Amino acid sequence: MFRISDLVLRIFVISICMICILVATGFAQDTDLEFTLDVTSSTIPLPKIFRPYIDLSGRGYHHQLNWPQVLAAGEVLDIWQKEIGFSGMYRLQYNLWEISELAKDKDLQSGLLNNYENLIRKVTEAGGIVILDIFSTPAGLGKVLDKKSVPVDLVAFKELIKSHIRNLSCNKRYNIWYEVWSAPDLDDFFLGRKQEYLNLYQAVAQAIEELKAETKIYIPVGGPGVSWWFQNLDGNTIVTPERSLIYELIKFCAHYKLPLDFITWHAYSTDPRTEKETTIYNNAAVGLIRDWLSYFRFDSNIPLIVDEWNYDRQANVLSERYDKSHICASYIPARLRHMYEAGLTYQLYFCLEDFQNNKEGVVRNVGIFWHDAESSQYKGGSKSIYNVFRMLGNLGNNMFVLPKQNDEFVGMVATKDKDYITMLIYNYIDPEIARNYISRNIASLNDRERRALLGLIKSDRLTEIMARQLDISTLRTSHKVKTLLKKVQELNDRAQNSGSTNRNIKINIKNLKGDYSYQRYAIDSSCNLNCQFMPIEEKEVSASGPYQEILKLEPYSVNMIILKKKPKEPESPPATVSPSTEPNQNITGHPD
Repeated sequence: MFRISDLVLRIFVISICMICILVATGFAQDTDLEFTLDVTSSTIPLPKIFRPYIDLSGRGYHHQLNWPQVLAAGEVLDIWQKEIGFSGMYRLQYNLWEISELAKDKDLQSGLLNNYENLIRKVTEAGGIVILDIFSTPAGLGKVLDKKSVPVDLVAFKELIKSHIRNLSCNKRYNIWYEVWSAPDLDDFFLGRKQEYLNLYQAVAQAIEELKAETKIYIPVGGPGVSWWFQNLDGNTIVTPERSLIYELIKFCAHYKLPLDFITWHAYSTDPRTEKETTIYNNAAVGLIRDWLSYFRFDSNIPLIVDEWNYDRQANVLSERYDKSHICASYIPARLRHMYEAGLTYQLYFCLEDFQNNKEGVVRNVGIFWHDAESSQYKGGSKSIYNVFRMLGNLGNNMFVLPKQNDEFVGMVATKDKDYITMLIYNYIDPEIARNYISRNIASLNDRERRALLGLIKSDRLTEIMARQLDISTLRTSHKVKTLLKKVQELNDRAQNSGSTNRNIKINIKNLKGDYSYQRYAIDSSCNLNCQFMPIEEKEVSASGPYQEILKLEPYSVNMIILKKKPKEPESPPATVSPSTEPNQNITGHPD
């Protein structure tokens, strides 16, 4: 028989063991992610892809007729200028139709042009660059009476463009890159065929070449600003990227010896790895486009720019871009990290302010600022998305070269400057990760495998596969497709789990010496609209060796840690003794 004391002892031992197991498990969970940063390790200049660059569009309608109708409100521009500044790259829609419509009222037209110019001047004076998107054909110059029409008289259109560029780039010397049109592959933006777009580009490029010869001023021109890098005006897929308008533009410019100083396209998605799509040429978009440039004897290092992008699930209005804007906010640094790894030169987020209450009936909450369209006065505010751009503005000028980050959802960008270190940590979980993984890899399959996969998607059996309700081994398809589908299942499982689970990260900082002030900023589900940009944690740090922080990362969150070196307190001068207090010394300091 057991004595009571034996029973108590056994219960005690079992309890201790259980506690040990729980503590060990808990510690493992607390440290399931770990990053190590050596502050003495090598750095590179911060890639410009991480700078807070943006398209300045918004509203789509203003009561003030001499204010550009697709430009964000002046109040929002003032906030950006004050808190972030205009030293970066900014895209501005230059609406030729709108300018020409005010021709009968010279005062109004002059006011409109001045408002464009004042903004361009601010960017130039701050050391920034304006990508001026030339779009819309004035009434009387198009094939049809529609601002989306292709010009019917290219000579007249060329002279019109030339007069604007002469004023802005030659006479005023503003720092402008000219983009020829936006999304010409979409009927909503361009009513024409491929050759008509190429002719339009030629007219602008020739106008610029003539001004260069006349003034000896370098004026960059580029395009085509298509809705996706592999798109053309007849519809295309990633399977045949050589049919893209980008490829056609490169070939066209090479044949007619036209300048092509940069290439642009748009890319809306929830996928942070969008720029890493696989092609049949075993090269992602950036590498393939640079190969095309080399083949046609262009400089392969010209800027490649995604000048419109945003978190997008194929809907004009998304809660993830408004009352749940922390989701979109966490997407931004994740996407930037992969843009950098893919080799993009620049990016411009679209856009500054939401679109509402405009004549075209376009309602899109793509802005980082919201506004009340019913108010006659300015009434609006920022979304948590804006605070990510403020975080980007706080990155140092030098980036640490970190090892490749293998975690699917969490990543870090670490920088330093003269007296501070900044770490940006994000936790973004792609809600469309399974389908996006298929999209990124579908070009690696042969025709038969692609048809089989598309059949699964159309029949909705892909949903059953993701839910593990359909056994992949029973499918009549290739081993390659089955392997892809198993990866899809794995990613879907991980996303489902991570979307509702906090992650914990241990940050080890080596060779941190001295006294620092510690500030931590955060974006998460606790605030989505009109959130103040201020630290949620502050403390003093004294380090003489390895330093460690453990953070809890909520799903769809961004944390920024700033360690700022405190200046050394000046040493007190040695105490001096007055001669009158030392009777045994004379004024020379010698004994009597």
